[in-house]
Amino acid sequence: MNKKLYLELIFLVFLGMVTSLSLPPFNYILLNFLTFSLFFLFLVKKSNQQKDIKLFFLYGWLFGFGYFVSNLYWISISLTFDQNFKFLIPLTIILIPTFLALFYGLISFLFIILKPKNIISSFLIFSLIFGILEFLRGSILTGFPWNLIAFSFSNQLEILSIMSIIGTYGFNLFCISLFTCPAIFLLRDSRKNLGFCLFFLITIIFFYVQGFFKNEKFYNLDQKTHEYKIRVIGSTISLDRFYLSNETASVIVDLIEISSPIKKEKTIFIWPEGILPNISQENLIEHKSLFDEGFSENHFLLMGINNEITKNESKVYYNSLSIFNNELTVIDTYNKVNLVPFGEFLPLENILKNMGLNSLTNNYQAFTSGDERNIIEIKKNDYSLKILPLICYEIIYSGKLFDDNNFDFIINISEDGWFGQSIGIKQHFTHSIFRAIESGKYVLRSANNGTAAIINPLGVIEQEVKFGASGYIDFKESRKIQPTIFSIYGNKVFALLILLYIFLIFSFNRIKNE
Repeated sequence: MNKKLYLELIFLVFLGMVTSLSLPPFNYILLNFLTFSLFFLFLVKKSNQQKDIKLFFLYGWLFGFGYFVSNLYWISISLTFDQNFKFLIPLTIILIPTFLALFYGLISFLFIILKPKNIISSFLIFSLIFGILEFLRGSILTGFPWNLIAFSFSNQLEILSIMSIIGTYGFNLFCISLFTCPAIFLLRDSRKNLGFCLFFLITIIFFYVQGFFKNEKFYNLDQKTHEYKIRVIGSTISLDRFYLSNETASVIVDLIEISSPIKKEKTIFIWPEGILPNISQENLIEHKSLFDEGFSENHFLLMGINNEITKNESKVYYNSLSIFNNELTVIDTYNKVNLVPFGEFLPLENILKNMGLNSLTNNYQAFTSGDERNIIEIKKNDYSLKILPLICYEIIYSGKLFDDNNFDFIINISEDGWFGQSIGIKQHFTHSIFRAIESGKYVLRSANNGTAAIINPLGVIEQEVKFGASGYIDFKESRKIQPTIFSIYGNKVFALLILLYIFLIFSFNRIKNE
């Protein structure tokens, strides 16, 4: 019996690892129909054999651990840039998947407690618990909604268009049901069960058709030419700049060369997150001579730069996106709200600093979180441009990025060098596609050591500076669509889907009893 148990435990870890291959950049999506169905069948079978329900938490945890350990290994790469953090690498590889897998342990544990004998109701309960726990994973303790199974559809943009209505979590709930439905075919005890399975397959076809016609409608819209073209920069400046004290001027020179400014052309330049080392926005004026030759009154510069403020006679630092005119005067600033643990701030900072640790991206002290995500605006004469600023991994959050839909574009700036050359770079970029579809807005992404791109409201990458290359792309024209249902109601739509699932569960239970 012990040997059989060990084989089962290894099987569950393996099942989770195989599921990872459905995510970017691999996108072997068909694997999910196998792995999710096998996981569900395993739980159903064990529910008829295993009396110790505590083991079911272990079953789910093992599946989750296999899943996360194989698709989040790249987080440890960020710790290789500072000798003080290298001892944390083994802990990071194990502890983060260990923690995230707790949610999957709860999924199987709650499923076995609530599971009815009705096959359809069991299937719906499994999907519902899975979808709700994934939402909680993306929300509590600041949340980490990375690698939801919905991301396996990242190459099927027509199908993803449904997220403009139901959002990422709503679509993720549907995906869980879709991938698990082959198990219904195997467990069926009537033709009604088979029909329910076919319903999800027909629905995914409906999503595709709906997305196809939405695309046709979008490309028939008139294009608007912008008074100011927006030039998005992609660069490959080494992360060593954070640890060298004399690199500020040389980085500015490199970025100006990449930007190729022309004085007579009205242009808004977007540079990546935290791109200039050892400088805050208040000190950028010291390097004005470097800008004078290429920049003119026709230019604005958006860039990621540290913001230093004195509060209560002490200095605090923000990771900021700031707008400068050609005189390097600050027009507006957004201070990042969602900070990265260990990267931008130290949990239990007073204790860990005594151990010689600092945050990775700030040499002086931890960043402070901004108060709120505010829309920032560029104004000159009759011209006005409102943007929603998102710094780095703020782009990963669904449904809580904005309350006010009155802005023109989403600007996302990022430093992806912390991911090395791992799959994390592609996974991070994919979130930008999801946010564009949900919001119905263009996403303009400037990245260092990553992918810079212009993504339209359909999720289509219209232009890009690929990973490993330096250059710029110009955003001159755009089509405007009406606000999406999801951009108006957010995850309230997900709550309605939860109620629908609950209604179906009770309905099928009643039908079975009758």
